[in-house]
Amino acid sequence: MRFLIVDDSKAMRNIVMRTLRQAGYGDHAMDEAINGERALFAVRTSPPDLIFCDINMPEMGGLELLKSMREEGIGVRLGFITSECTQEMISSAIAAGAEFVLTKPFTPAGLKSALSKVLP
Repeated sequence: MRFLIVDDSKAMRNIVMRTLRQAGYGDHAMDEAINGERALFAVRTSPPDLIFCDINMPEMGGLELLKSMREEGIGVRLGFITSECTQEMISSAIAAGAEFVLTKPFTPAGLKSALSKVLP
């Protein structure tokens, strides 16, 4: 299984990867993208099994990425890991097709719980 971690912060991408390892997903391949635009290119080229994505990023944000993927018929699953924790933003993300929304900071247990509903 391959994951794509999308965040404009290298530190946050590293935190997501470390937390995935701590939650027991360290044997999965992990790729990175610095924004939604780069992620969309990566998804078109070699689709991952699951995307972990921030909402607010330069060039193209996470919601725009998800909407663009769906408009193109790309069904790759995507979950948000974000500091945007308003009910409106969470509702928008779920309505757009997000599998889950985790708010920063998050724990390995919280990530594992979210993934238990998404991964086989």
